[in-house]
Amino acid sequence: MASPTRPGPYMPRPPAVPEWLNTGDNGWQLAAATFVGLQSMPGLVALYGSIVKKKWAVNSAFMALYAYASTLIVWVLVGFRMAFGDRLLPFWGKAGPALTEGFLVARASVPATAHYGKDGVLESPRTEPFYPEASMVLFQFELAAITLVLLAGSLLGRMNIKAWMAFTPLWLLFSYTVSAFSLWGGGFLYQWGVIDYSGGYVIHLSSGIAGFTAAYWVGPRLKSDRERFSPNNILLMIAGGGLLWLGWAGFNGGAPYAPNITASVAVLNTNVSAAASLLTWTCLDVIFFGKPSVIGAVQGMMTGLVCITPGAGLVHTWSAILMGICGGSLPWFTMMILHKRSALLQKVDDTLAVFHTHAVAGLLGGLLTGLLATPDLTAVHTHIPGARGAFYGGGIAQVGKQIAGALFVVAWNVVATTVILLGVGIVIPLRMPDEQLKIGDDAAHGEEAYALWGDGERFDVTRHEAARGGGGAWGAAVVDEAMDHQLAGMGARGVTIQL
Repeated sequence: MASPTRPGPYMPRPPAVPEWLNTGDNGWQLAAATFVGLQSMPGLVALYGSIVKKKWAVNSAFMALYAYASTLIVWVLVGFRMAFGDRLLPFWGKAGPALTEGFLVARASVPATAHYGKDGVLESPRTEPFYPEASMVLFQFELAAITLVLLAGSLLGRMNIKAWMAFTPLWLLFSYTVSAFSLWGGGFLYQWGVIDYSGGYVIHLSSGIAGFTAAYWVGPRLKSDRERFSPNNILLMIAGGGLLWLGWAGFNGGAPYAPNITASVAVLNTNVSAAASLLTWTCLDVIFFGKPSVIGAVQGMMTGLVCITPGAGLVHTWSAILMGICGGSLPWFTMMILHKRSALLQKVDDTLAVFHTHAVAGLLGGLLTGLLATPDLTAVHTHIPGARGAFYGGGIAQVGKQIAGALFVVAWNVVATTVILLGVGIVIPLRMPDEQLKIGDDAAHGEEAYALWGDGERFDVTRHEAARGGGGAWGAAVVDEAMDHQLAGMGARGVTIQL
């Protein structure tokens, strides 16, 4: 006698597992999204909080934290469908919410990615992964969030936190979604055949150019901060960098929307390129400066990860080594040599050199992908027939497409970032006042990272008097009165003590 069908998750085909759902694909996409999330939270939060001066640790970490949270709300309200929804314009999707059960539990799809030939015949169907839309929304949110967190690196140490709170949702809507739809969501660059496997242009070129543009409009840090901005905790910085490196497995491994051969190649190439770039950067530091820099090693790791991203799943592993060497040398040159000889680069205060580590490395990776993308791996990943690198029969045309795609991303980010910041600046000052910049975290948040008296901490008058001793009541009153006038003028409870 046959046993009755068991209810719930033990049913042969439970209602929660429709015919189109591949549980392995879904599990990997959720894991990949979590890996990318760990890059931002706590990876870049910890890295930003430790790579800056002590007096900016809290503010820097909070800028990353706020960008992550605000992006998620805007993303599910309207942002996701502007980047991956139905086509509105050649570079923009139709806005709409990603909040309802009917939308989120249906099979994921990117409707504008259907590709038609010149005669109007469908050549490639639209992208439809084997998991629900909710998994796609989550994964793409993590990529959008880390773009804004990376952009913040250009503005640490002086941007008004209220202006940053207003800027982040606007930049997501009017800049990021345009690049994402154009290159990933089925926009004109996607249909033309520009290759950006996992964000060399959408994420890294965008964040580097937008960060540099924003740094220009916000203005520089204090002169004292620009001249001396040593990290407050190098060990924590390394830990944050390590989370970033390992989290990149989800960044590039999740781009194929499935745990297929492309994902395997991408994760291996990602690690190989990062290692090659770190070693290259370190060797250059030793050759030219006589000693290896730990901060330089982290920067070299970063440029290797960025450089491989536009082609991680599309190139041979020997190509990944080559891209890592290029990623560790050209950005090193622009940062260490060219930067000191360029009046523009000297003028713009890009705090963490995001222009060099992301814009330069991302552009370099995109161009190298146009040369080195193999036809077999590219055919597995892209829906555009015949896409391949110039070295494999793609000709100079593919390199030209990569250059044109980069120019569009650069131009759009310069214009959009400028317009947004000028608009925000009408309502909220973009830069903190110099008096607050001398203080740092305590002025911006009323909080400090460490219970240590020193760089950026306000001066406790009562503690100072007790430690000084003597002087009599009259002398103490005079000192207190003078101090009160000074503090009132600063709008603060104390003065900055620079060690």
